[in-house]
Amino acid sequence: MDSAALHSLTPWLDGVDRWGELLPLLPVLVSLELILSADNAIALAAIARQQRDPLREGRALNLGIAIAFLLRIALILMAGWVLRFQPLQWLAGGYLLWLFFSHLFSRSQVSSSASGELETADSTPFLRTVMALALTDLAFSIDSVAAAVAISDQLLLVICGALIGVIALRLTAGLFVRWLELYPRLETAGYSAVGFVGLKLIVALILPGLVVPEWFTLVTVAALVLWGFSSRSLPLLEEP
Repeated sequence: MDSAALHSLTPWLDGVDRWGELLPLLPVLVSLELILSADNAIALAAIARQQRDPLREGRALNLGIAIAFLLRIALILMAGWVLRFQPLQWLAGGYLLWLFFSHLFSRSQVSSSASGELETADSTPFLRTVMALALTDLAFSIDSVAAAVAISDQLLLVICGALIGVIALRLTAGLFVRWLELYPRLETAGYSAVGFVGLKLIVALILPGLVVPEWFTLVTVAALVLWGFSSRSLPLLEEP
């Protein structure tokens, strides 16, 4: 969910326009970003895991999120245009829904072939994974542009908030890469949250008068993440 919920969750951030006012709030902002970036982090972790190598996964996350940070800055600089250019919002919502349905399709393929011969899947090309990471974070960021610029009219403060967001995202995504191996439902939970955010973007375009309460979004994503952690796989026993 990223920084989109910051405006409604922390109204005391309104009017923060000086570094001296922001610095005492940095620990709170970091904590909020760690919590609110959970759905995005799960999706990025699942994409990075397609490299099937821990070292390459870490490199893909580092490069992809670095590109995502530059894209976030571009969105902030062009916030007024982005909020008026609906085709970009349609693309963002459609891309997130495509990720969700692609995951469901791949899961159904795995299930249908479970009774047949097992095949070793090749890893996704590195650059393709990096671009997928950057584009996925960009799609998530569309929903947070308005909230980011509403918090403060000082560009450097807003960019500082974006930097905090990507650092928190990198930390949480690194954790989720490992947790995806332990919790088999977590990947589906993350992609379900991705689909929910995409659907939210599309509904907002179709029904501009409909305002989805932020608490509903928080509760929905939190419920999906908790469901993802509700089942843990048993560790494989090593043969003597």
